[in-house]
Amino acid sequence: MIGNDIVDLEQAVIDSNWKRKGYLDKIFNNEEQFMITSGICSSLMVWLLWSMKESAYKIYSRETKIREFAPLKLKCNNLIIYNDKATGKVSYEDEVYFTESNFDKNYVHTIASTKQEELEKVRVKITDQAPPDYKMTNPNSVSHHGAYLALVYL
Repeated sequence: MIGNDIVDLEQAVIDSNWKRKGYLDKIFNNEEQFMITSGICSSLMVWLLWSMKESAYKIYSRETKIREFAPLKLKCNNLIIYNDKATGKVSYEDEVYFTESNFDKNYVHTIASTKQEELEKVRVKITDQAPPDYKMTNPNSVSHHGAYLALVYL
């Protein structure tokens, strides 16, 4: 199963003040907060970790039919960032989700899967012009935020 999440970085600035007191404590554990505060691209790291958690949660909630989004229970680890890509894992309950992320100045996009080999088979379409009939293309996962729509096919 596949999950995905996209964050429009311009919209995120408008919608969320992640620097306000207590914000990080509600969403990120100590290790994740260290990754955020020790880097030069703190804002990008916030949204990268958020999209990893959100894409894994989407799989979990579809499989279990449980709709409890508890970001602190989702733990990002094994994060490797190279240029404009990242790979990592998200642990939630007894499950492990493998993630691949892409980012640029406009957005962060993450796909997650319960099977690492599935990530190699995924096709991704990101657009800022959502076609009205995109649901007819039967995407395995859909995410939208701000100006962007991400469709993932397996």
